[in-house]
Amino acid sequence: MKEMKILSGKIISEEIRNELKKEVDNLSTEGIKVTLAVILVGDDPASHVYVSHKEKGCAAMGVQSIVERLPEETTEEDLLRLVQDLNERKDIDGILCQVPLPPQIDPQKVIEMIDPMKDVDCFHPYNLGLLTAGAPRFMPCTPFGVLQILKRSGYSTSGKNVVILGRSNIVGRPLSILLSLKGWDATVTLCHSRTKNIEKICRSADILVAAIGIPHFVSDDFVKKNAVVIDVGVNRIDDPNHPKGTRLVGDVDFEAIKEIAEAATPVPGGVGPMTISMLLYNTINAARLRNGKTTFEL
Repeated sequence: MKEMKILSGKIISEEIRNELKKEVDNLSTEGIKVTLAVILVGDDPASHVYVSHKEKGCAAMGVQSIVERLPEETTEEDLLRLVQDLNERKDIDGILCQVPLPPQIDPQKVIEMIDPMKDVDCFHPYNLGLLTAGAPRFMPCTPFGVLQILKRSGYSTSGKNVVILGRSNIVGRPLSILLSLKGWDATVTLCHSRTKNIEKICRSADILVAAIGIPHFVSDDFVKKNAVVIDVGVNRIDDPNHPKGTRLVGDVDFEAIKEIAEAATPVPGGVGPMTISMLLYNTINAARLRNGKTTFEL
């Protein structure tokens, strides 16, 4: 029996970062400095880790990062004022606000305050509208990372049945839109908690994307023979045998599908490393657009 291929986001991410580094260097020779501003509110441990990874990713690429660290008690008014100040700064290309935010702050208000030209997360309604219209300015980071994994692993989406588990505005919904655009040309089914016969629908997929946020939700009953499975889920579960007492798993039961699927992404090391690379990609393009250039294509 043929062994299931492991689609390493870590390796593909490094390939992409090498390409992006060359572009950053090219812009630098023209006197263009790429700069990303990150806002971190409060003391959420995971958020601090994510921001640290973004800082390191920027440093490795020659992208300048500015991190605004604010206390947990920061008011919504003060945060919105900071965002507006960053909007007005000519030396900043991209802005993102790390979530989750404290309960006194409405994250949607923060998203809508960010200048759409600096919205490198591609969360602003204006940028989502451009995406829906088939003329995206920026690419949603995790969804575009999924597409890059497929493309660079030799799996075309054209004419394929793609089933996506999960309809979040961060992954499932924008990915379904991207896949349906000309150039990707997939036939897309978007499943969610109210979907009936979900296992049967998933078994129809040439490419199955799990982004539902439930550990090991996808078992062998969900996967068609020789399907490609992309696991976007990152879930921490208890594991007394692990040195830390917990470990990360995806939405897919990796062991259960490895004799059925043709290829799959692991967790960790699959989609996760791609997200920051795509964030850097968007930030580079924001700098290009600021300087009257067209977008850099991967």
